[in-house]
Amino acid sequence: MNQPMSEIYISTDVESDGPIPGPHSMLSFGSAAYTADKQLLSTFSANLHTLPGAEAHPDTAAWWKTQPEAWAACRTDLQDPAHAMKNYVGWLKGLPARPVFVAYPAGFDFLFVYWYLMRFAGESPFSHSALDVKTFAMAMLGLDYRDSTKRAMPRRWFDKLPHTHVALDDAIEQGALFCNMLAENRAAARREKP
Repeated sequence: MNQPMSEIYISTDVESDGPIPGPHSMLSFGSAAYTADKQLLSTFSANLHTLPGAEAHPDTAAWWKTQPEAWAACRTDLQDPAHAMKNYVGWLKGLPARPVFVAYPAGFDFLFVYWYLMRFAGESPFSHSALDVKTFAMAMLGLDYRDSTKRAMPRRWFDKLPHTHVALDDAIEQGALFCNMLAENRAAARREKP
C-alpha cells in the first residue's frame, strides 16, 4: 500500500532584471513539482510585466544582452504580476501534498518569489522557508559551502537536461538534480541504520 505524500518539491527558477525585488523586477519564473522519487507531477511558469517605477540594474542588463534567446523567451506573453501570483497560489494549493520550495541558489530565487507572493497574493504556501540545493550538496559531499559547486558534484547526480536560462527549463533541470541527490542521500541513510 502506498503511503500518502507528505511533501512535494517545487523546484523553482527565477529570471530577473536586477539583484532584489522592488527596485528591480522578476521577469519570469518557472516551477516544477516533483515527488521524492522524481516524478514530475506538474509545472507552472509565467512571464511578468515589470514593476511600475522599477528599472533594470546595469550589470544585469548587460548580462541579458549576452542571452538574446532567453531574453526573448521571458518577454513574450507577459502577465500582470497580481494575476500570475494568484494563479500560482492556486496551482500550489491544488497539488496533492504540502509544497517545499527548492532552488539553486534558494537565497536569490526565494527572495523574489516570496516578495511577489506576499505583495501580489497576500500569502505564501511555502510559509517563509526554502531548501537550498547547494547547502544540501555541502552536507552530502562534506565540503565547505563555497567549494560545493556543480563542478564538485558527481556526474551521476545530473540528468541530461538543458540549462537555458529559460526559467521552466532550469527549474526542471535543477529539480531532477535535487531528486537524484535526495535518492542517494536516503539510500545512504537506510544503509547506515542499525
